Amino acid sequence: MIFANRAEAGRGLAWRLEKYAGRDDVVVLGIPRGGVPVAFEVAQALHVPLDIFLLRKLGVPGHEELAFGAIASGGARVINRRTLRALHISAEDVDAVTAREQQELKRREVSYRGEQPPLSLLPTKP
Repeated sequence: MIFANRAEAGRGLAWRLEKYAGRDDVVVLGIPRGGVPVAFEVAQALHVPLDIFLLRKLGVPGHEELAFGAIASGGARVINRRTLRALHISAEDVDAVTAREQQELKRREVSYRGEQPPLSLLPTKP
């Protein structure tokens, strides 16, 4: 299926997710920048909250386009140990790259969210 733009894609996706409309246990997460317009349309159509989910690639020092891992909102970190071993990337380099990308992740959190805290993704207890 081809869509004219991201907003149209979001409306098309929302149609397929209509069984989740109005539920208090549903939150739509958009990945900035391109995923947010899609997520916005889904959240609007389903009448559920919208939040962002930020990701940052952990790039190999000197070859930053090649990723050895990623970090995300909420403190998630995924590392490809095979890449670390194959390229002889030290623990110190991993820590330095992670710290730098965490700073950027925090900067973007403030830029997108301001003082607004992230929505809770944990189930609420009755």
